[in-house]
Order: sequence, then C-alpha cells, then structure tokens
Amino acid sequence: MKIDIRQEAGSFAENKDVARMLRETRIEPALASEEEIILDFDGVEGATQSFMHALISQCIRNHGPEALDRIAFKGCNPTIRKIVEVVADYMQEA
Repeated sequence: MKIDIRQEAGSFAENKDVARMLRETRIEPALASEEEIILDFDGVEGATQSFMHALISQCIRNHGPEALDRIAFKGCNPTIRKIVEVVADYMQEA
C-alpha cells in the first residue's frame, strides 16, 4: 500500500490529527495484515516531529521495531529523513 503524504497532509506535514487518522485507518490495518507500506513524502518540504510521532510511534509500540521493516519512507529530503530517524530511535529505546 502506498500513502501519498503530500496529498494527505500538504507540503508541510504538521497536522497530528491527519497523521493519527492515517495511522489508524491505513497504516495499522496494513501492518495487522502484514502488508508492505510505502509512505511517500515526495513533494513534502518539511514535517514536524509531532506529526511523525503521531504517524508511526503507536505502530512501533503495537507491532514492535519490526514494524519499521514493513514501512518504507520514500522521497524524504534530509530533514524529514532525520525526523523519521529521531522518532524511530526514540521509540525503540522506550
């Protein structure tokens, strides 16, 4: 499954409610059915750490760090990639 983050959240992903909705309605069900997920950040210029936390933290909490093996982060600029890494590292240490 591919999720177009720009289409869902705009060119600056900051709305935690959108992130939570994506997680609850698309990402979590896909993880539960062991589906591969592509989070496509192409065209997204920036994102907040709180957006990323709302998008993936509960997935890691529910499915363990292995969830990250089934989630691909595509089209991330260096800033977004760093935010993904910070949130993923934090959740794996928690």
